[in-house]
Amino acid sequence: MKIRTITTGISIQSLQDYENIKQAADFNQQAQIVFEKQGYKVQTTRIVTNTWEEYLQGLSKIKIINEIQALEQFCQSLNISFFNIGYASKLETIDIIPDINNNTSIIYCSSKIGDRETGINFENARKSAEAIKRISQESQNGYGNFRFCAWANCQPGIPFFPSAYHTGNTSFAIGLELGDLVMQSFSQANNIPTAEQNLQLILELELNKIAVIAEKISDKFAVAYKGIDTSLAPSLDQKNSIAFAYEKLMSGKFGHSGTLAISGMLTRVLKSVSVKICGYSGLMLPVCEDVGLATRANEQTYDITNLLLYSAVCGCGLDTVPIPGNITIEAIAALLIDMATLAIKLDKPLSARLFPIPNKKAGEMTTFNSPYLVDCKIFTVN
Repeated sequence: MKIRTITTGISIQSLQDYENIKQAADFNQQAQIVFEKQGYKVQTTRIVTNTWEEYLQGLSKIKIINEIQALEQFCQSLNISFFNIGYASKLETIDIIPDINNNTSIIYCSSKIGDRETGINFENARKSAEAIKRISQESQNGYGNFRFCAWANCQPGIPFFPSAYHTGNTSFAIGLELGDLVMQSFSQANNIPTAEQNLQLILELELNKIAVIAEKISDKFAVAYKGIDTSLAPSLDQKNSIAFAYEKLMSGKFGHSGTLAISGMLTRVLKSVSVKICGYSGLMLPVCEDVGLATRANEQTYDITNLLLYSAVCGCGLDTVPIPGNITIEAIAALLIDMATLAIKLDKPLSARLFPIPNKKAGEMTTFNSPYLVDCKIFTVN
């Protein structure tokens, strides 16, 4: 088991609040050292802020971009590789996101398209679709959308990017990579109830170890601990693929009958572990971040409609899904609205990180050339 991220959230009033950012970076470094001394591999540390609409309000688009570029340079001077400026919830700020994306390389952000209180914001969904399309056209191989997503019903405190945002006093949360524990649990079972029992036992044991260390870090450095996002973050390691773990319990392949039942079981376990949990704490099925998911996508054992179906019993929505480059803005918006409908109807956090691939059609391969993504065939969108 690896620690995917230690994510520290801070509230800032302006982008001149560099001291607060530096303190968060120092804390992340110290927390990483503590975990590594206990034998854990920490893949990334990250910083997330309150929505950038709060600390960049009233500035022109050019000024906003200049401020965020200066922020990125400061982050890079501190060896910060993942920085999230939170979400945009207004049409005029969502409209700036492609320019922010195009002028930075480590800055992540998101757009809010709905919640339980106010319902779906259809105008924001449309504007977010425009942003997704434009980012794809202005970044190499459409890769820029790795740093942007649209979400509905997400709460502060998610440690995973791009949907993360922060409110309140400084705090931190942990995100894990649990594919090896799932594979281990499923490999030792021949049915779903046994696999569920195995996974419950091993997660209770291993996650409580993490929680004890995190609580000690919180006490030592006087930074509030929000919990563990128990989501099954994916692995590019074939041995620990979530899709291949499913197939230990199935007579067929991921996407075939039984996939929905296993997805529901996984989420049930992830939400019932007796540690403080936060964020999605559900099943992630990011197509281009998991070798097995990409392999089965190439074989067309599942499609986008299936992914939305699985989102009904798990999370976190449509993640790293490659779609045709010539897709219309209306079709992207329809996918976002479907995702938001599920999130609000079922009262769960869901997001969509979609990759329109310029000059490529459904069935052709992506060519990301990224250490974070595996290539796969582009999905059909009906």
